[in-house]
Amino acid sequence: MHSSHPEYIKGSKRKKSTFLSGVLVLTISGLFVKIAGLMFKIPMNYIVGDTGMGYYNSAYSVYTMFYMLSTAGLPVAISVMVSEKRSRGNIKAAKLVYRLALSVFFVIGLSACLVMLVFPDALAGVIKSENCAPSVAVAAPAMFFICISSALRGYFQGCGNMVPVALSQFIEAVGKLIVGVGAASYAVRQGYAVHIVAAYGVAGLTLGSFLGMVYLLLAKFIRRDRDLYADQDCLSDEVCGKRDILKRFLVISFPITVSASVMSLTNMIDTALIQRILQNSGMSEETAASLYGNYTSLAVPMFNLPPVLVYPIAYALVPSVAAAFASGNRTAARERIESSIKYAVIIALPCALGMGTMADPILCLLYKAESAHLAAPLLTYLAPSSFFVCILALTNSALQACGQEKKPVLSMLAGAAVKCISSIVLLQKIGIAGAPISTFICYATVTALNLYFTVKYTGVRCSLGKTLVLPLAGSVLCSLTAIVVCRFLAASMGIKLGCVAGIFAGAAVYCAFILLSGAVRRDEIASVLNRTRKKKGKLNLGDQRT
Repeated sequence: MHSSHPEYIKGSKRKKSTFLSGVLVLTISGLFVKIAGLMFKIPMNYIVGDTGMGYYNSAYSVYTMFYMLSTAGLPVAISVMVSEKRSRGNIKAAKLVYRLALSVFFVIGLSACLVMLVFPDALAGVIKSENCAPSVAVAAPAMFFICISSALRGYFQGCGNMVPVALSQFIEAVGKLIVGVGAASYAVRQGYAVHIVAAYGVAGLTLGSFLGMVYLLLAKFIRRDRDLYADQDCLSDEVCGKRDILKRFLVISFPITVSASVMSLTNMIDTALIQRILQNSGMSEETAASLYGNYTSLAVPMFNLPPVLVYPIAYALVPSVAAAFASGNRTAARERIESSIKYAVIIALPCALGMGTMADPILCLLYKAESAHLAAPLLTYLAPSSFFVCILALTNSALQACGQEKKPVLSMLAGAAVKCISSIVLLQKIGIAGAPISTFICYATVTALNLYFTVKYTGVRCSLGKTLVLPLAGSVLCSLTAIVVCRFLAASMGIKLGCVAGIFAGAAVYCAFILLSGAVRRDEIASVLNRTRKKKGKLNLGDQRT
């Protein structure tokens, strides 16, 4: 049965954010968020040193584990279900999905918050870093705030409106930067111990999460249901019960939560293994925390930068492909996945290769020379893993959107096993360098399995030449250019200016190579820019280029 609705009539005339513009918005926001993250860690490294950052990152690993357990699967489930309901014009069901999700997240967030608040010492003991307990307690309220935010982000993502998602992430990052650095500086002036100073720094995470949640609540209140009615040709009165929705929630979110939590738990185990094995070798807790802090504060943030450019594609891919599958257009879904993987490779390969070969000058550009030289070899080992993380993000999204949520769980379990075994062996034999090498082995394993599942269940067939060979050749040329320019100019301009010049020269060479080789056509770029600028016309699942 079809019906009309004032909001529907108004919404159908509204211009809608397309897949491409959503990706652009999230990419720009993601870059700002990562820049804010670096601006947080750079001064924090000067304020509390590698030891203080070790305590901070130990607590953050606990927070991340609870975050993944609480929020990894449900936002994707909300996005998929809202997108499916909207594609069928079933707005009432989409509203019910959101309300139930918000209730579930409220309970989960409150429970996780209480566990972290009541048992910080026990959680810190698990990872063999007792001094991070104050930081764990300070991070506890952030769990509640981020859970509410996750429900709202899933809703907006399912509606195809990425702007509130992007802005909320930016607000969180800025709050973390300003409050965290300010609070840590105050604690240092008061003469507090380094682990207490780290806890003051964590306050930025908590307040930033609160501000992001407040913004999303205001955005939902102001927009009400306009995003649900946008671009609807007809409405359906199809009945959908709460039990059916909750069952669908569980079916979609449980495998995703398990797969994400397996990797998060593995990272926390890695945290404990690094510090335990280093301490068992005769190091003090403070020295072990310092080495761990150096690795997680310098090498790991740089490793996490390239995926920022790809995650927006993965986020936008879920509702887009889910809607295509719901409407029976498997060809459009397959083409969207293929082009997304192609652009992810084009973005990720030069970043990973360049970061690995230019590790020392890049870190010296941002951090204290002493810390940078110590972390540079670790970043060289870790950098290639960022490429696998990018491809992993896209294949996860593709499998989730096409109803194969359980397959990434198998990949993640295999990766977790490889990670634990290789970490134990390598950390004992070669020390802290074993951590990035085991990470590389882990993500290579997971990505290979995920690619196999993606090809098998979606029918994706990417051109090996344009998707991998040409970007790889361009990446090698890019890296060589950056190294030569950096070394040539370093003697006269200094290592920092030489590094910046090398990066820009390498990027220019890579872009020219990609265009001239035909890996990316000029008409594709023109189409992206034109559609992003105009943002008009409704999404045509049968003919949508990415």
